[in-house]
Amino acid sequence: MKWFNQVKFILGLGMVILAAVFLTACHKDSLPSGKVTIEYFNQKKEMSKTLKEIAKDFEKENPKIHVKVVDVPNPGDVLKSRMLSGDVPDVINIYPQNVDFQEWAKAGYFEDMTHKSYVNNIKNNYAQKYAIKKKVYNVPLSANVYGIYYNKTAFAKLGLKVPETWNEFESLVDTIIKNKQTPFAIAGSEGWTLNGYNQLAFVTSAGSRKVVNDYLRFSKPDSIKASDPLMKKDIERLDLLRKKGALQTNWQGASYNDALVSFAKGDALMTPNGSWALTVIKQQDPNFEIGTFAFPGEKKGDSLTIGAGDLALSISSKSKHKSAANKFVAYMTTAKAMQKYYDIDGSPIAVKGVKEKSDSELANLNKLAFTNRHLVWLAQDWTSENDFFTLTSNYLTTGNKQGYADDLNAFFNPMKATE
Repeated sequence: MKWFNQVKFILGLGMVILAAVFLTACHKDSLPSGKVTIEYFNQKKEMSKTLKEIAKDFEKENPKIHVKVVDVPNPGDVLKSRMLSGDVPDVINIYPQNVDFQEWAKAGYFEDMTHKSYVNNIKNNYAQKYAIKKKVYNVPLSANVYGIYYNKTAFAKLGLKVPETWNEFESLVDTIIKNKQTPFAIAGSEGWTLNGYNQLAFVTSAGSRKVVNDYLRFSKPDSIKASDPLMKKDIERLDLLRKKGALQTNWQGASYNDALVSFAKGDALMTPNGSWALTVIKQQDPNFEIGTFAFPGEKKGDSLTIGAGDLALSISSKSKHKSAANKFVAYMTTAKAMQKYYDIDGSPIAVKGVKEKSDSELANLNKLAFTNRHLVWLAQDWTSENDFFTLTSNYLTTGNKQGYADDLNAFFNPMKATE
């Protein structure tokens, strides 16, 4: 039987070798000589199908380049691990307002795009808004915007008007409650969804982004007090959500999806959220027309939105295929590529030549995009932001003004200590 076992071993080894040869041949067939593969690391998972279609369009025009679109769970965490280990993707969808991006750019992880011709395809010098020491390391192709979604059908039926000032917003909420309707659906268990509301509350109260960060981020430690005029105005705006009857039932435990489903079902007439939420809302097939409006300021014309580069691309400085990576990024800055993206996503596009719908659900927010009324997230000047999400939702639960001020000091003090 020993000879039989030896024969089995030889035959088995032969099969393995044949399989390896076959797989190698297949690999060569899929990647012809001279063809390169670049990895595109995607963080816009909801747009993955469209991005893969755009990558295929690019490959048709550039047959020597294959774009591998990579989607993973928890992409932010995965990207951080890969960056720190030196395994940097060729082209990366990364958010340029984030501290991680800024630190990695300073450390030399990204290709300098400052003098690339495709940067000129971005309107209103939007790429320069995220420059690090006057150098461009990221091309923002689209941006997110934040505001208030509302049920246009119900508003028309009840004779309600979109508010243009803070006083009008307060009156609107009171009127909705008097009509025995619920004004807002919010995700109490996911504070990040209220980040835009609170940041806009601060800025519309202060009059400028700089004034807010000078007060919160660049002031002396323990200097934030509940009795400060700016804090009083911010709390007044948060308290709009705390009014009796202003929020949906069980809002404290509601998730992001729960809040959007409540709005889509008509259980609440408004929901504060970003442009990214539109796809989820429409997936619920609401039986009403959706609209949005910007966060109202003190006076007419002072309404604001907030956001940052969303589909925004950087290139690894260590990529072995920089030429191919640059070709792909250049293609992504064309109106042809980004029109296909916009037609599905609907967020404002920074690329010149893309035709946006004037009757889009996001039209009232999109028209402010890339102007001085479209603020970059305040956290661009912070070293972290997650605890800000938590302290915002905590205040809505407790209404403890002193505790809120204490939480803000606890959050910002460590940043101030590093100055």
